[in-house]
Amino acid sequence: MAYNTDSMTAPGQLSKASLLALLPESQRKEILDSLTAKQLHDLNYDWRFWARPKQLAPDGDWLTWLIKAGRGFGKTRSGTGFINERAKDSAGRWIAMVARTPADARDYMIEGPGGFLKNTHPDFRPHYEPSKRRLTWPNGSWATIYSDEEPDQLRGFSGDTAWLDELAKFKNPQECLDALDFGMREVSADYPRRIITTTPRPIKALKAIEALKSTVVVTGSSYENRANLSPKWFSDILSKFEGTRLGRQEIHAETLDDNPGALWRRQWFDDLRVKEAPALKRVVVAIDPATTSNPDSDETGIIVAGLGSNDHGYVLADLSLRGTPEEWARVAVNAYHDYKCDRIIAETNNGGEMVETLIRTVERNIPFTAVHASRGKITRAEPISSLYEQSKCHHVGSFPVLEDQCCEYDPKTAKFSPDHMDALVWAFTELMTDVSVGENLLAYYEQLAREREAAKANH
Repeated sequence: MAYNTDSMTAPGQLSKASLLALLPESQRKEILDSLTAKQLHDLNYDWRFWARPKQLAPDGDWLTWLIKAGRGFGKTRSGTGFINERAKDSAGRWIAMVARTPADARDYMIEGPGGFLKNTHPDFRPHYEPSKRRLTWPNGSWATIYSDEEPDQLRGFSGDTAWLDELAKFKNPQECLDALDFGMREVSADYPRRIITTTPRPIKALKAIEALKSTVVVTGSSYENRANLSPKWFSDILSKFEGTRLGRQEIHAETLDDNPGALWRRQWFDDLRVKEAPALKRVVVAIDPATTSNPDSDETGIIVAGLGSNDHGYVLADLSLRGTPEEWARVAVNAYHDYKCDRIIAETNNGGEMVETLIRTVERNIPFTAVHASRGKITRAEPISSLYEQSKCHHVGSFPVLEDQCCEYDPKTAKFSPDHMDALVWAFTELMTDVSVGENLLAYYEQLAREREAAKANH
């Protein structure tokens, strides 16, 4: 699909601010000069002046307003604008704000560039109390901050307004939605409303919401907000992903089906997902180290996985991060203790002895096994994807980035390193194959790959 990335916003979808900017300078000056100093100051915080029509709540008696949009579209700003209006329209209104983690709520919904504290008029700016997980507006309306990590907390909510940010990245999206449904029970003069702002992923919970008659869906691309974003971000960052599957999802907000060239299928994760693991015979932390440490580096993949009493594998945590070697080494060692692991596994192709040295700097006598990638990613991953296909591997909750990588990575077209996926493969190779079986499986898949290539050549 081709996109005209020079101008992705139709004239009818421009904000009032953009329309004003398009006027001849003389007309623009005349309008602005007619305003008092207070009116000009107030205009800085007038959301309906700055918002594009897509960013304003639609008309009608909908329950859910779902904004599926690319990076930089202004999803967060849409959420703060909507919630501020709801808080102002009804004094004493109780609002639920749900984020993936408490840190995400603070960094994006509250304190970030699109958050409440930077975009609400000083006369109506809410007071933020981190210790109470609360925002309170001058008229008595208040919001409680909830975390996807603890969906049961939502059982105590009783209101008529909610905002869920980046739902597609939640570990427990359906549990959060179910708990919130029971809490959205208060009689409301202007209808119960919830807004969901997210970059799309093909998860069950999101598909189910889209299918409801009470849902209004708005989609948009990163380019629609180009006037408010850095030109360098478009030229240096987004341009790398144009024309790729990842770009279609992250820039143009397409909900993508499985990549035919990938080894995993999303249905496997959904069908085999569990809320908790059984008794575990072994638990390991597996590390796929990044080779560099800067803002453009790959992440260091860190996966915690266990082998159940039923001989099935269970992913317990994805702790992958972009950080210094010292940071990821400490995260891995902490995970070893938090999950009562019996060993840390780390790929040492790039770091060599440095990886083990880093781990032992954090804790000297920790059990450690170095693994070396003598075969390609796909050859190593095929036996593990087969275990998933045989219903022998489960995810305890949802791991969006890991699952995306597994279902998107095609070595022929991918422009990213599947660091989360690589760590997963190391974990289950350690837990679910002994050396002889593992080597036999790898040899079998190498032979199978050679036979496939030969068959293609004969055709």
